[in-house]
Amino acid sequence: MPREYQFDYDLRHLVYFREVARQLHFRKAAEVLAVAQPALSRQIAQLEVALGVSLFTRSRRRVELTPAGKALLERTDPLLRALNGLPAELRALAGGETGHLKVSFTGLAMATVLPGILREFHRKFPGIRLELSESPTAVQLGALQSGELACGFFHPDASTPGLKTRLLLREKNGVLLPADHPLASKSVLRLRELASTPFVLFPRAHNPGFYDRVLSAFSRIGVTPRIAEEVWPRANGVGFVRAGIGATFMCPSEARHLPPEVVFRPLEGPTPESRLVLGWKTVAKPEPALAAFLSVAAARSAPPKTPR
Repeated sequence: MPREYQFDYDLRHLVYFREVARQLHFRKAAEVLAVAQPALSRQIAQLEVALGVSLFTRSRRRVELTPAGKALLERTDPLLRALNGLPAELRALAGGETGHLKVSFTGLAMATVLPGILREFHRKFPGIRLELSESPTAVQLGALQSGELACGFFHPDASTPGLKTRLLLREKNGVLLPADHPLASKSVLRLRELASTPFVLFPRAHNPGFYDRVLSAFSRIGVTPRIAEEVWPRANGVGFVRAGIGATFMCPSEARHLPPEVVFRPLEGPTPESRLVLGWKTVAKPEPALAAFLSVAAARSAPPKTPR
């Protein structure tokens, strides 16, 4: 056995010591522990020899802790309390009642399905701590493959080897315009009408699939898009539209709560499609905390809308 795990005393010695330290009386401690007083005295003597210090000063009238005994009691109490609660903690962990999960999301997830999932998950599993972070799709895919993330809400370009996914949302995009845009008064638009409007997108490396679907939609109508800015995260793009710098693409489900400075309009004809999935690493059996999260996400997720 490695030397760092070799001790000249065991857990029983520490239990006996703590009770004597509590009672400051060997006979009373022996009664509580249901052992003979001479046997208890021998155990304390063995512990003192093993540690190389005196833990108690003894007289005919009283027993007192030495400074070393006080220091040992301060360290022993939390240790024994933790060990006492360990079986219940492990059962809760194995049952998916406690744990810690790292979860990443994109702006579309937070604007649509994720808040409801989080609310229900915290209600059902208050003992599981979620560590949430906003990350683009490309970053999430790498973190999921390496095991850095438990699961993520992202936009797949194609198949995702090594990952399992659940489709949460699939919608044709409309367009978000400044409220004072000349086309804002129309109820439905065509992409061709926006040929002269600058657009705010995101860096292609964050989600190449959607970026290319945007370019493909413009290409189908013979228009080269005017890309004014590429920003991330998603909230910054909406902020640029509020500032009147350009337009951006947005799903109908994402456009339910908008500030007064912008308007959402559906698009007819060619328009890029957004797909949102929940993904996690392929394993035979997910750890209990992750399984609990996946079960809530499955129950809370509405069937995804299909394109018309």
